[in-house]
Amino acid sequence: MRKSLQAKIIAVCDKKIAQKGTTVGLSFYAFFANKNDDPELLMEAATWWIMTHKLDHFEKAVKIKTMVMAE
Repeated sequence: MRKSLQAKIIAVCDKKIAQKGTTVGLSFYAFFANKNDDPELLMEAATWWIMTHKLDHFEKAVKIKTMVMAE
């Protein structure tokens, strides 16, 4: 996963955790705008989420942040 996507995921997770607490869940769509302006980046996130780690549609932000930081 490219560094810019890692940084974006961590930033979004931090923001969601700060807003809603450590039990907040999110999907990989949380890292993108509602329009598909970067399909390659979206597919990279989807592949990491679905194919590589076989995650459910919604996962805890804390879990995702930890996984991304470990890579």
